[in-house]
Amino acid sequence: MPYTNSNTCCDENTMTLIGKGLVTAEPDIAVLRLGVETTGADLTTAQEENARLSEAILQALRQLGIEDIQTFQYSINKLIEYENSNRIDKGYSVRNILEIRTDQTEQLGLIIDTAVHSGANVVDLVSFEVSDTYAYYLQALNLAVINAWDKAKSIAETLGLTYVPVPRRIIENETMPVPFRTIGLKEGFITTPIEAGTQRIEASVSVTFVY
Repeated sequence: MPYTNSNTCCDENTMTLIGKGLVTAEPDIAVLRLGVETTGADLTTAQEENARLSEAILQALRQLGIEDIQTFQYSINKLIEYENSNRIDKGYSVRNILEIRTDQTEQLGLIIDTAVHSGANVVDLVSFEVSDTYAYYLQALNLAVINAWDKAKSIAETLGLTYVPVPRRIIENETMPVPFRTIGLKEGFITTPIEAGTQRIEASVSVTFVY
Protein backbone atom coordinates (compact mmCIF):
# COMPACT_ATOMS: atom_id res chain seq x y z
CA MET A 1 0.00 0.00 0.00
CA PRO A 2 1.71 3.26 -1.10
CA TYR A 3 2.19 6.00 1.48
CA THR A 4 0.49 9.24 0.39
CA ASN A 5 0.80 12.64 1.99
CA SER A 6 -2.63 14.21 1.42
CA ASN A 7 -1.43 17.64 2.54
CA THR A 8 0.64 18.22 -0.58
CA CYS A 9 -0.54 20.14 -3.56
CA CYS A 10 -0.66 18.70 -7.02
CA ASP A 11 1.63 21.41 -8.48
CA GLU A 12 4.48 20.92 -6.01
CA ASN A 13 7.90 19.87 -7.24
CA THR A 14 8.65 16.18 -6.87
CA MET A 15 11.53 13.81 -7.39
CA THR A 16 11.25 10.02 -7.68
CA LEU A 17 14.22 8.00 -6.52
CA ILE A 18 15.09 4.33 -6.30
CA GLY A 19 16.31 3.03 -2.96
CA LYS A 20 18.07 -0.29 -2.52
CA GLY A 21 18.81 -2.31 0.59
CA LEU A 22 20.97 -5.38 1.10
CA VAL A 23 21.49 -7.71 4.06
CA THR A 24 23.34 -11.00 4.32
CA ALA A 25 22.18 -14.06 6.22
CA GLU A 26 23.74 -17.36 7.10
CA PRO A 27 21.74 -20.34 5.77
CA ASP A 28 20.28 -22.51 8.49
CA ILE A 29 18.69 -25.24 6.37
CA ALA A 30 20.38 -27.73 4.03
CA VAL A 31 18.53 -29.78 1.43
CA LEU A 32 20.20 -32.88 0.02
CA ARG A 33 19.09 -35.17 -2.76
CA LEU A 34 21.02 -38.39 -2.85
CA GLY A 35 20.38 -42.05 -3.28
CA VAL A 36 21.12 -45.26 -5.11
CA GLU A 37 21.13 -46.38 -8.72
CA THR A 38 21.45 -50.10 -9.30
CA THR A 39 21.48 -52.22 -12.43
CA GLY A 40 20.75 -55.86 -13.08
CA ALA A 41 20.11 -58.33 -15.83
CA ASP A 42 16.57 -58.72 -14.51
CA LEU A 43 14.34 -56.19 -12.81
CA THR A 44 13.86 -58.15 -9.60
CA THR A 45 17.59 -58.29 -8.93
CA ALA A 46 18.03 -54.56 -9.54
CA GLN A 47 15.07 -53.68 -7.30
CA GLU A 48 16.15 -55.94 -4.46
CA GLU A 49 19.68 -54.54 -4.44
CA ASN A 50 18.34 -51.01 -4.58
CA ALA A 51 15.95 -51.63 -1.70
CA ARG A 52 18.72 -53.14 0.41
CA LEU A 53 21.08 -50.21 -0.09
CA SER A 54 18.33 -47.61 0.33
CA GLU A 55 17.30 -49.12 3.66
CA ALA A 56 20.92 -49.13 4.84
CA ILE A 57 21.20 -45.43 3.95
CA LEU A 58 17.98 -44.60 5.80
CA GLN A 59 19.10 -46.40 8.94
CA ALA A 60 22.51 -44.71 8.90
CA LEU A 61 20.99 -41.25 8.46
CA ARG A 62 18.50 -41.79 11.26
CA GLN A 63 21.34 -42.77 13.55
CA LEU A 64 22.71 -39.27 12.91
CA GLY A 65 19.38 -37.80 14.03
CA ILE A 66 18.12 -37.02 10.53
CA GLU A 67 14.34 -37.54 10.45
CA ASP A 68 13.07 -35.29 7.64
CA ILE A 69 13.58 -37.75 4.78
CA GLN A 70 11.24 -38.43 1.89
CA THR A 71 11.38 -40.09 -1.50
CA PHE A 72 12.06 -37.52 -4.19
CA GLN A 73 12.32 -39.84 -7.20
CA TYR A 74 11.89 -43.52 -7.91
CA SER A 75 12.36 -44.69 -11.48
CA ILE A 76 12.89 -47.88 -13.45
CA ASN A 77 14.51 -47.83 -16.87
CA LYS A 78 15.13 -50.48 -19.47
CA LEU A 79 18.79 -50.47 -20.55
CA ILE A 80 19.23 -50.84 -24.28
CA GLU A 81 22.31 -50.38 -26.44
CA TYR A 82 22.71 -50.57 -30.19
CA GLU A 83 25.64 -52.24 -31.87
CA ASN A 84 25.84 -52.45 -35.66
CA SER A 85 22.15 -51.54 -35.77
CA ASN A 86 21.38 -54.46 -33.49
CA ARG A 87 19.43 -53.86 -30.31
CA ILE A 88 21.09 -55.33 -27.25
CA ASP A 89 19.21 -55.80 -24.00
CA LYS A 90 21.39 -54.71 -21.06
CA GLY A 91 18.85 -55.28 -18.31
CA TYR A 92 17.36 -52.64 -16.02
CA SER A 93 18.38 -49.70 -13.88
CA VAL A 94 16.53 -48.69 -10.72
CA ARG A 95 17.03 -45.24 -9.24
CA ASN A 96 15.83 -44.19 -5.77
CA ILE A 97 16.59 -40.59 -4.75
CA LEU A 98 15.88 -39.36 -1.23
CA GLU A 99 15.36 -35.72 -0.26
CA ILE A 100 16.79 -34.80 3.13
CA ARG A 101 16.16 -31.54 4.99
CA THR A 102 18.25 -30.74 8.03
CA ASP A 103 19.32 -27.83 10.19
CA GLN A 104 22.63 -29.58 10.88
CA THR A 105 24.37 -27.54 8.19
CA GLU A 106 27.73 -27.82 9.92
CA GLN A 107 27.45 -31.62 9.72
CA LEU A 108 26.65 -31.72 6.02
CA GLY A 109 29.92 -33.36 5.04
CA LEU A 110 29.44 -36.07 7.65
CA ILE A 111 25.86 -36.67 6.52
CA ILE A 112 26.90 -37.14 2.89
CA ASP A 113 29.90 -39.29 3.77
CA THR A 114 27.69 -41.49 5.94
CA ALA A 115 25.21 -41.96 3.09
CA VAL A 116 28.00 -42.75 0.64
CA HIS A 117 29.62 -45.25 2.98
CA SER A 118 26.21 -46.91 3.40
CA GLY A 119 25.76 -47.39 -0.34
CA ALA A 120 24.71 -44.09 -1.91
CA ASN A 121 26.24 -43.66 -5.35
CA VAL A 122 24.24 -40.66 -6.59
CA VAL A 123 24.33 -37.12 -5.17
CA ASP A 124 22.08 -34.90 -7.26
CA LEU A 125 21.77 -31.72 -5.23
CA VAL A 126 23.08 -29.79 -2.26
CA SER A 127 21.05 -26.66 -1.49
CA PHE A 128 21.25 -24.12 1.32
CA GLU A 129 18.29 -22.01 2.45
CA VAL A 130 17.43 -19.32 4.98
CA SER A 131 14.33 -20.35 6.91
CA ASP A 132 13.18 -16.89 8.09
CA THR A 133 13.64 -15.07 4.80
CA TYR A 134 10.89 -12.53 5.46
CA ALA A 135 12.51 -11.08 8.59
CA TYR A 136 15.72 -10.43 6.68
CA TYR A 137 13.77 -9.00 3.77
CA LEU A 138 12.08 -6.48 6.06
CA GLN A 139 15.51 -5.33 7.20
CA ALA A 140 16.58 -4.90 3.58
CA LEU A 141 13.33 -3.05 2.82
CA ASN A 142 13.94 -0.56 5.63
CA LEU A 143 17.47 -0.01 4.37
CA ALA A 144 16.08 0.64 0.88
CA VAL A 145 13.81 3.39 2.21
CA ILE A 146 16.73 4.94 4.10
CA ASN A 147 18.84 4.76 0.94
CA ALA A 148 16.21 6.64 -1.06
CA TRP A 149 15.88 9.24 1.70
CA ASP A 150 19.64 9.75 1.83
CA LYS A 151 19.61 10.36 -1.92
CA ALA A 152 16.81 12.91 -1.56
CA LYS A 153 18.69 14.77 1.20
CA SER A 154 21.85 14.81 -0.90
CA ILE A 155 20.00 16.22 -3.90
CA ALA A 156 18.29 18.81 -1.71
CA GLU A 157 21.68 19.92 -0.38
CA THR A 158 23.05 20.17 -3.91
CA LEU A 159 20.06 22.31 -4.93
CA GLY A 160 20.58 24.57 -1.94
CA LEU A 161 17.23 23.76 -0.36
CA THR A 162 16.80 24.74 3.28
CA TYR A 163 14.46 21.85 4.12
CA VAL A 164 14.47 18.10 3.67
CA PRO A 165 12.21 16.70 0.94
CA VAL A 166 9.13 14.92 2.27
CA PRO A 167 8.18 11.45 0.97
CA ARG A 168 4.79 11.51 -0.70
CA ARG A 169 4.63 8.04 -2.21
CA ILE A 170 6.55 4.83 -1.46
CA ILE A 171 6.21 1.82 -3.73
CA GLU A 172 7.78 -1.52 -2.95
CA ASN A 173 9.35 -2.99 -6.05
CA GLU A 174 8.47 -6.67 -6.35
CA THR A 175 11.90 -8.15 -5.86
CA MET A 176 11.57 -10.19 -2.68
CA PRO A 177 13.90 -13.17 -3.09
CA VAL A 178 13.79 -16.67 -1.69
CA PRO A 179 17.50 -16.97 -1.03
CA PHE A 180 19.25 -20.25 -1.50
CA ARG A 181 22.57 -21.49 -2.73
CA THR A 182 22.64 -24.63 -4.79
CA ILE A 183 25.52 -26.88 -5.69
CA GLY A 184 24.35 -28.92 -8.65
CA LEU A 185 25.88 -32.38 -8.80
CA LYS A 186 25.75 -35.25 -11.22
CA GLU A 187 26.32 -38.88 -10.43
CA GLY A 188 29.23 -39.35 -8.11
CA PHE A 189 30.40 -38.12 -4.76
CA ILE A 190 30.98 -34.79 -3.12
CA THR A 191 34.07 -33.95 -1.15
CA THR A 192 33.91 -32.62 2.38
CA PRO A 193 34.01 -30.07 3.88
CA ILE A 194 31.05 -28.13 2.47
CA GLU A 195 30.62 -24.45 3.27
CA ALA A 196 27.19 -22.85 3.07
CA GLY A 197 28.54 -19.29 2.89
CA THR A 198 26.08 -16.40 3.16
CA GLN A 199 22.97 -15.41 1.24
CA ARG A 200 22.27 -11.95 -0.16
CA ILE A 201 18.75 -10.65 0.46
CA GLU A 202 17.86 -7.49 -1.43
CA ALA A 203 14.93 -5.06 -1.52
CA SER A 204 14.09 -2.08 -3.68
CA VAL A 205 11.62 0.82 -3.40
CA SER A 206 10.58 3.75 -5.55
CA VAL A 207 10.00 6.87 -3.46
CA THR A 208 8.49 10.14 -4.66
CA PHE A 209 9.58 13.15 -2.59
CA VAL A 210 8.02 16.61 -2.49
CA TYR A 211 10.43 19.57 -2.40
